[in-house]
Amino acid sequence: MAEISERLKKLPPYLFVEIDKKKKNLIQKGFDVIDFGIGDPDIPTPSHIVEAMKKAVENPSFHRYPLGRGTSEFRKAIIDYYRKNYDVNLSLEEICVLIGSKEGIAHFPLAFINPGDISLVPEPGYPVYHIGTILAGGEPYFLPLKEENNFLPDISSIPEDILKKAKILYLNYPNNPTSSFAPEDYLIDVIKFCKKNDIILVYDAAYSEIYFEEKPVSFLSLPGAKEIGIEFNSLSKTYNMTGWRIGWACGNEKLVNALAKVKENIDSGTFEAIQYAGIEALSGSQECVNEMRKIYKERRDIFAEGLKKLGFNIRIPQGTFYFWVKVEDNSIKFVDFLLENGKIVATPGIGFGPSGEGYVRFSMTISIERIKEALKRMEELWKK
Repeated sequence: MAEISERLKKLPPYLFVEIDKKKKNLIQKGFDVIDFGIGDPDIPTPSHIVEAMKKAVENPSFHRYPLGRGTSEFRKAIIDYYRKNYDVNLSLEEICVLIGSKEGIAHFPLAFINPGDISLVPEPGYPVYHIGTILAGGEPYFLPLKEENNFLPDISSIPEDILKKAKILYLNYPNNPTSSFAPEDYLIDVIKFCKKNDIILVYDAAYSEIYFEEKPVSFLSLPGAKEIGIEFNSLSKTYNMTGWRIGWACGNEKLVNALAKVKENIDSGTFEAIQYAGIEALSGSQECVNEMRKIYKERRDIFAEGLKKLGFNIRIPQGTFYFWVKVEDNSIKFVDFLLENGKIVATPGIGFGPSGEGYVRFSMTISIERIKEALKRMEELWKK
C-alpha cells in the first residue's frame, strides 16, 4: 500500500473529531453527557426557510448539476442583503456561492499559494486556515491572539523575511474561539498593511450576525477593503443551517474569480434548491435572527453569572455563541477533569493553537436547562 502524502502527514487530528469520539464513548456507556463542545446550533432552521426548500426540491430542473458560481437569483439576494445590512455594493461577478464557507476557505489557498509561500494565521483560531495552507503546499506563520491585545494579531511584529513570502492574512471577527470584535480603526490599519505588502486579506465573517450589545464592523464597508480582500460568509450560524452546507465568498473580483476557477475543477456547484431556500433566508423576515440573538444572549447571561459564582474571572462575550474562559490548569487537563467527573464536554484552548493554552471554550448551543444542569454539576465538583 502506498504511503500517504507528506501534506497529509503534516495535518493534526481534527480537533472536534477527537472530542466527539470521547463523548460518544461515554454516551455508549450510559452516561448523560452535556455538550458545550462543537459550535453547532441546536435551534432549528426557521420554518419559512424549510418550507421554501420543500417547494424548491420538487422542481426537477434543480435535480441536475448546478455548475457555475451560483444562481444569479441567489447572488442578487446576497447583493441586496449586503446593501441593506452593511451598506456594501457588490456585483454578480464579485460573488461565488460555496458548499459552506469552510469549503471555500479550505480551497482558497489553492488559487494563490505556491510551495514556499506563507499564510499569516491567527492562533488560537479556526483550524481550517492553516490546514488549507498546508494542503496547498504552503507554510502557516502563526500570529498569537493575546488577551492583553484584545485578541487582535500584532501585525507590526511580523519579521521582514516572513512578510516577503506572505501571500494571505486570515482574520475572523466576531472571533472564534475568543468571541472578541475587531475595532474599525484596527481593520483600516490592516487593510493599509495588506495593500502596502501585497497581501490578500481573507476575512471570515461567519458570526457577523451573532452580536448582543453592538453590531460588529463590516469589513467590506471599509475604505480599500475590496482592493485587497475577500469575505467568506455563511447561512450556517445566522439561520441555524449548519447541515445545509451553503455559503459564499464576495469581494475583490480577481480573488473571487480565482476561487471560482478552483471550484470549477473540484466540485459541481451548490444544490440549487438550497440556493432558493437561501434566497428566502436573506430576503424574508429577519425576526428569526433577532429571536436567535435573544436566545443566545439569555444563555450567555445565565452561564456568565454561574461562572462568576464559581470564581472564574471572565470576559463577557460581545458576540458569537462562545465563552473563552481562562483556567488555572492546563486546558486539556481541565477538559478531561470536566469530562470524567462532570460528564461535561468543553474544548481545550490548546486545540486552537499554542496561545490557547490556559483557556477553555464553551459553546452556548444547548438549552438553558442543560446550561443550568452543567453549572450545578460544576458547583458540586468545585466543592470537593
